[in-house]
Amino acid sequence: MADLEGMAVALTRGKRDEVVKKVQEAIDEGVPAATILNDGLVGGMSVVGERFRRNIIYVPEVLIAARAMQGAMQILEPVMADAGVERAGTVVLGTVKGDLHDIGKNLVGMMLQGGGFEVVDLGTDVPAEKFVEAVKAKKAKVIAMSALLTTTMPYMSKVVDAIKADGLSNVRTMIGGAPVTQRFADEIKADGYAPDAASAVEIAHRLVTA
Repeated sequence: MADLEGMAVALTRGKRDEVVKKVQEAIDEGVPAATILNDGLVGGMSVVGERFRRNIIYVPEVLIAARAMQGAMQILEPVMADAGVERAGTVVLGTVKGDLHDIGKNLVGMMLQGGGFEVVDLGTDVPAEKFVEAVKAKKAKVIAMSALLTTTMPYMSKVVDAIKADGLSNVRTMIGGAPVTQRFADEIKADGYAPDAASAVEIAHRLVTA
């Protein structure tokens, strides 16, 4: 019998090989892909996110868990595609133009994937037009922007403005990064602000259902 609870526990401990093995066993037993994703993998990453937010674990432990999640998704995604399983939504992710920092962005991307989202990572130094193009191409509902420098923060407002100018009224924007605050998010009329990677998942879920 498929051990979804054990899968989730192994994921929280970052045991990639064990997670992959349990996912394959569940697939072989005919467990629906959506059940494996939601009850096993997303359930485990939700625990990781909560522990990270409460400072019980730190970035290295989150990265190890996220890599275990990625290993599992490599074998689960084809099964999900065949079964027509939809992800929680698509998020276009990137560090804004002028900023080359990516550690925080990468962590957010891993957590979003662990939260059931398809993530389109545009990398660093991303101009507004590239965000717009990706949203259209991938039919994404959310743009997640990162900035580590106070000098690149203002560019976030250009992305928000570009989305509105293009008539993409159904696309939501969320921002984060060390110097970013809720007040700044309000000033540039971003739809969400994430103080950490775990919060980003919660906010993305809220925005896709808004």
